[in-house]
Amino acid sequence: MANGNGGFWSDFRKFIMRGNVVDLAVAVIIGGAFGKIIESFVADVITPAILNPALKAANVDDLKSLSANGIKYGSFLAAVLNFLVIALSIFLLVRAFEQAQKKLARQEAVAATETPPDSVVVLQERTAASLDRLARALESRNL
Repeated sequence: MANGNGGFWSDFRKFIMRGNVVDLAVAVIIGGAFGKIIESFVADVITPAILNPALKAANVDDLKSLSANGIKYGSFLAAVLNFLVIALSIFLLVRAFEQAQKKLARQEAVAATETPPDSVVVLQERTAASLDRLARALESRNL
């Protein structure tokens, strides 16, 4: 069982604990849950609100029950509709994320172009201001 490098289970544990594998697993789980939400959105919101007139004209109660000669094209249409809603949702999320990244990049670029004042120059300005105040104080005392 052991191959000198820690064995099968050790290699498997290393594989599973890689960051990208864990991230992928989380993405798959969230994607599955998101798919269920979209499926419910299509079946419970979009279909009744938008597709009911077309379904009533076809004398069908449910989109998935549409069929012709044993071909259940209603299930296919429901799957296509689910895909389009999921694709639109992902597009909107990615677009918002990219816009946020661009805004952050612009802010960083502006911050990078604003050079902090040189400490020597600041020290010289403070020294000159202090000397001016000292000169005015001496003049006011006529020294």
